[in-house]
Amino acid sequence: MLPRPSVYRGIWRATVQTLRTRDTTSHPRLLSTCDGVPTGLADADTIFALSSGHGRCGVAVVRVSGSSSSTVLRRMTGLMHHLPPPRTALLRSITDPCSKEVLDRGLVLWFPAPHSFTGEDCVELHIHGGPAVITAVLQALGSVPGMRPAEAGEFTRRAFHAGKLGLTEVEGLGDLIHAETEAQRRQALRQMSGELGRLYQDWSHKLKRCLAHVEAFIDFSEDELIEDGVLDQVDSSVCALQTQIKLHLKDKRRGERLRSGVQVVIAGATNAGKSSLLNKLCQRPAAIVSPIAGTTRDVVETALDIGGFPVVLSDTAGLRDSQDLVEQEGVRRARERMQEADLTLVVVDAAYVPSDVQQAAAFLQEHLRSVLASQEQPETDRCLLVLNKTDLLPETQRQKLDRELRRVCVLPPVSLISCQTNEGLKDFLTVLHSIVKTLCGDPLSGAPTLTQARHRAHLQQCVASLAQYQRYRDSDLALAAEGVRLALTSLGRITGRVGAEEILDIIFRDFCIGK
Repeated sequence: MLPRPSVYRGIWRATVQTLRTRDTTSHPRLLSTCDGVPTGLADADTIFALSSGHGRCGVAVVRVSGSSSSTVLRRMTGLMHHLPPPRTALLRSITDPCSKEVLDRGLVLWFPAPHSFTGEDCVELHIHGGPAVITAVLQALGSVPGMRPAEAGEFTRRAFHAGKLGLTEVEGLGDLIHAETEAQRRQALRQMSGELGRLYQDWSHKLKRCLAHVEAFIDFSEDELIEDGVLDQVDSSVCALQTQIKLHLKDKRRGERLRSGVQVVIAGATNAGKSSLLNKLCQRPAAIVSPIAGTTRDVVETALDIGGFPVVLSDTAGLRDSQDLVEQEGVRRARERMQEADLTLVVVDAAYVPSDVQQAAAFLQEHLRSVLASQEQPETDRCLLVLNKTDLLPETQRQKLDRELRRVCVLPPVSLISCQTNEGLKDFLTVLHSIVKTLCGDPLSGAPTLTQARHRAHLQQCVASLAQYQRYRDSDLALAAEGVRLALTSLGRITGRVGAEEILDIIFRDFCIGK
């Protein structure tokens, strides 16, 4: 009988628990039961983990990093006299260092420091991906003195501390691991390449120069050792940096939106076909569809890939006045979700739209005001009108509406569709993709964009601190210099060069165990 899926998910946790219970002292090193392995030879900080993810597979990759890596390689592969050439795959029998039992036969790779992902000595064991093999190899690794299971993201954290990756590159790597669409992959790969980090480092270098000049002026200006115009140069640099950062912040959250997904909400009156549209877009019966008004009571959410861009699509309760307390809560949640939406698909039953174009435009404008009433400032440019059930209209009327409503400038884009016959869905998806692409932008063109909310917060603090310099420049130069120093600190918190410790745990905990 095959193991249940829970067996695969429990392999790592069970192995970690087994290894940790072996340590019966307060000493951080694991006790060894191996004969012939000198206790204390290995560094207690050497870590290991399954890096290739859980589940049955053809090949699983186990990664080891730390000063004991070479010891592990020798003991478990029989390479007692010499290590294999660096970064060269070697086929070996992998044995238990205690019992000498052969556990598997696979490829081993040796990455000596500093030319490895973590900057430390590293070993990779490419073994067969069955749960019994993985468990046996992990337990064998844990029996070696000084070895311990890695925490989530610990390999990447070591790479950061070794200077192999900057903090923005680490975040890009995390985004790449979690990328689900083509555009997310491109943006993450660009950030991981260091382009965003280099931009922030360039700003940091300029601020360091400004701070050095201001402090030099404070300390030595009375001795006439400072050239004339030093502060004027600082003023010019601060002003230019402030302008660049403000422009960087005016990105309409494109990078953050691409990273987390465009929030698209389907809204409208009851029985307009909102749930039918959701089911058509996600190509499965995600929401219940019935002719009974008010069937949808809660928000039904699903993730989609629209032409390579991530979309979080939400179907909501039909908007109407009701005495039903449950339905009232559904309407409240629908309006709340619309306030948070990047794009609202306002679905209208085409049977209620007047045949006269002018009357139809007036009707749709009023309907939009009613649907978007919950928004403090209704934005029709963040809205797409979807006239559903066009299969119920005469063909001449449908064609006339389709032709004439496109010319009405006071309305947002209009798509005529039929969820029953699929008519118009292809054109609707083309329009939707165009809007989503505009909201996310092209991740490969122009300057690198903000991808994290914390980046935005620190850059806003940086701009405020530069304003402090300008405010106190003529009255109190020491306070002005402190403004530049605070601005530099804010940038350093993004790149990890200044005061990064308090944010490291937040960043690295989102990584998988073997990364």
